[in-house]
Amino acid sequence: MTSDSGDPLRPARRRTRVVRVGGIEIGGDHPIRIQSMTNTDTMDTRATVRQIIALAEAGCEIVRVTAPSIREAENLREIRRRLQESEIDIPLVADIHFTPNAAMIAAEIVEKVRINPGNYADKKKFEVREYDDVQYAAEVERVAERFRPLVLRCKARGVAMRIGTNHGSLSDRIMNRFGDTALGMVESALEFLDVCEAEGYRDVIFSMKASNTQVAIAAYRLLAERLEERAPGVPSYPFHVGVTEAGGAEDGRIKSAIGIGSLLEDGLGDTIRVSLTEDPVREVPVARAIAERAGRLHEVDSKETEDEGARKGPPRRSDRPRGIASDRVDERFAPRRRTTDRLRWGGLEVGDGAPVRVELEVGDVLSRPAESAAGLAVELSGLKDVACESLLVSLGDVGDPGRWGEFAHELASLGVELPISLRVGPGAADLPDAIPAAGGLSVGRIVTTIDATTRASEILRLAELAGKSRAGMEWELACAGHEMPLLVERVLANRSGETPPAMSVPATASLHAVRALVVALSEAGAARTPIVLRQRVAAAPSAGGAVGDGTTIPEAALIDASVRLGSLLCDGIGDAVSMVSTIGAAPAVDLAYRILQGARQRTTRTEYISCPSCGRTLFDLEETTARIQTKTRHLDGVKIAVMGCIVNGPGEMADADFGYVGSGPGQVTLYVGREVVARGVPEAEATDRLVELIRDHGRWIEPEGREIDSDA
Repeated sequence: MTSDSGDPLRPARRRTRVVRVGGIEIGGDHPIRIQSMTNTDTMDTRATVRQIIALAEAGCEIVRVTAPSIREAENLREIRRRLQESEIDIPLVADIHFTPNAAMIAAEIVEKVRINPGNYADKKKFEVREYDDVQYAAEVERVAERFRPLVLRCKARGVAMRIGTNHGSLSDRIMNRFGDTALGMVESALEFLDVCEAEGYRDVIFSMKASNTQVAIAAYRLLAERLEERAPGVPSYPFHVGVTEAGGAEDGRIKSAIGIGSLLEDGLGDTIRVSLTEDPVREVPVARAIAERAGRLHEVDSKETEDEGARKGPPRRSDRPRGIASDRVDERFAPRRRTTDRLRWGGLEVGDGAPVRVELEVGDVLSRPAESAAGLAVELSGLKDVACESLLVSLGDVGDPGRWGEFAHELASLGVELPISLRVGPGAADLPDAIPAAGGLSVGRIVTTIDATTRASEILRLAELAGKSRAGMEWELACAGHEMPLLVERVLANRSGETPPAMSVPATASLHAVRALVVALSEAGAARTPIVLRQRVAAAPSAGGAVGDGTTIPEAALIDASVRLGSLLCDGIGDAVSMVSTIGAAPAVDLAYRILQGARQRTTRTEYISCPSCGRTLFDLEETTARIQTKTRHLDGVKIAVMGCIVNGPGEMADADFGYVGSGPGQVTLYVGREVVARGVPEAEATDRLVELIRDHGRWIEPEGREIDSDA
C-alpha cells in the first residue's frame, strides 16, 4: 500500500507522471481511464471498426487490438483510416506477443504498444535450468537487444508503451530464478524498464495481471514499492490495473471488482480494464462503476484524513498494513491469513484456521418468531451448493430474551438448524443478567456496538452478560480510525472471563477502518483476536441492473461488497462474513461465498479461469465456456481453465486443475495442470474429452438428480 502521507491507514492516490496516449492523458491528477479490447479478427476490418465504435459509444476511452503477426499490424492502418472516416477519435493500442517485427510496424500507426515481457523475446517451454549469474546476465542482455529497437521507435514517434506482465506467461528464465510468483512478475517488468530508462524513454505504463486475485494484488503492490525505491519521492509510472481471465457473469464481475477495486482503494491504478468472457462492450459499465466507486471513496477519505490530521497530528510512518511482519519482499507481499484464536459460537468453530464462516444478520425477528422462521426457511431454501452457517438476530425491544429459543425451535422444525447469536444494545440498565438457554441450545455469541462515548462500566456489564449466558462476545467498534486504539484498550481492560472476544466495525465503515482495527489490536497485544467482516447488501436508485441467472443483487451492490470484503479477505483479514440484506437472504449468502472464492479464501463451487477473448481466439469462447460450464458446474472445488489461444494458456494451466486451450483452427489442447495430455483434439469432441479427463483423474462426481447431456 502506498500513500503520500506514509500512513497505510490513510491511503492517497499514488503519485505518477502523466503519460499521453493520443488525446488521453493517464496518471497524475487525471481521472481513472477506462479501457477494453476488441475480440474480432483484426483482419476483419469492418467487424473490428464496428466494435471499436460500439466501445467508444459505451464510454470506453482507449481500445486495444491484437496484432499477432505483421499482417494484422499493417491492417491497423486501415482500421485507423476507417475510424477517422467515421469521425471516431479514440486511441488504439496494439497488443503484441511473440512478434517484435509486428510491434515495430504497429508503433508507426497506433498511440500505444503493449508488450508482454514473458514472450516478447522468449517462449515458455517449462524447461528447468540452472543459470549462474553470468549466464543470466547474458540472457537479459539478449532480450534487451531484441527490445531496444522498439523503445527507440516509440521514443522517436511519441508512442506510449505498456509493459504488461502476465502471471500466466512468465518466461522460463524468470520462472527458474524467481518461481511462479509476484516477485517474478515484477522482476520481469523491471528488466524491460531498465532498457527504456537507459534510452531516456519514460512514456511507460505497467500492468501486473493474473487470474488469481491475491497474486495480482501482491504484484502491483510490490511493483509500486520497487519503483519508489528506484526513484524515491519522484512521481512514478502509471499503472494499468486488471484481473485477467476473470470469467463471465457474476463471478467475473466479482473477481474483477476484488482485484481492481482493492488496488484503487489503496491509490494504485490510473487506467483499468475489466476482462469478461462476454461482449467487450459489457465490460465498460462495470469498469466505470468500479472507478467511480473509488473516486467517491477517495473524496471521503481525503476529508476524513484532513479532519483526523487536525486532531491527531502527523501520521505515524511506522504503521504497516495487514499485520505484515517480515522484512523480506517476497514474504511480505505473499498472501497469508491472519493467525487468530479459535472461538465457538453455538458449536460453530470460528478462527484458528477454520474456514471463513458465512453468517446472515436477520434483524428483529423475535416479535413474531413463528412467522419470521417460516419466511426465512423459505428464503434459505433457494441456496444451492452453499449454506448459511450462522444467524445474527436482534434482541431489540423484546421483553422476554428467551424468545430467541422459540425462534430457533421454529426454524429447526422447518429443517433449518443454525447457531444463533444475539445483537443487543449497549444500555446496561435494560439488559437481563443472562440470556436463558432454550431446550439445550445456548446463544452463540452476544454482539453489541460501542463507540468512544461508551463507559467502561457498560462494557464490563456486557461482558458479564456474555459470560453468564455462556456465550461468546463480539465488540463492534463504531469509531474513527484515530479513536480505535483507545477503544480497543478499553474493551480489553474490561472484558470478563478468559474466553477471547471477536471484534468488528459497522457495515457502514470503510475497509480502512478494519485495517486500523488490525493495527490497534496488534499494538494492544491482542493480534490473535478474530475479526468479523460486516456487509450490507441493498438496492439503491443508482444500482443499475442485476447480473447473473436469477440473482437479485444489483450490480452496484455486488461491486461494493466485492471490493470491501474481497480486499480484506485477500489480505488474510476476516474469520467470518456477516451479511445483512434488504433484497433477500439467499442472494446475500450466495454472494458472500462467491466473494470468498474470488478472494481465494474458500472454494465451494467450480472455478472457471476463462479469458475475455480477442482476435487471437481460435473458437467462440463465450459459447464454449457456457457449454463446459453446463457439464461441469457441479464439480465443487475443481478449477477449469478455458483459454482461446496459447498466449497465456499454458501458464494459466499452472493455476488450474484442467485446461482447455485453443491450439489451431477447430483444434484444442487439453491439459492437466501444466502437462499436455492431448493435442489436436477436434473442437466438436473436446468438451466430452475434457469430462473424460476429469473422470480419469478421480475428480468427477455425478450431478444430483440429473444426467449430463453429452450434447449440451
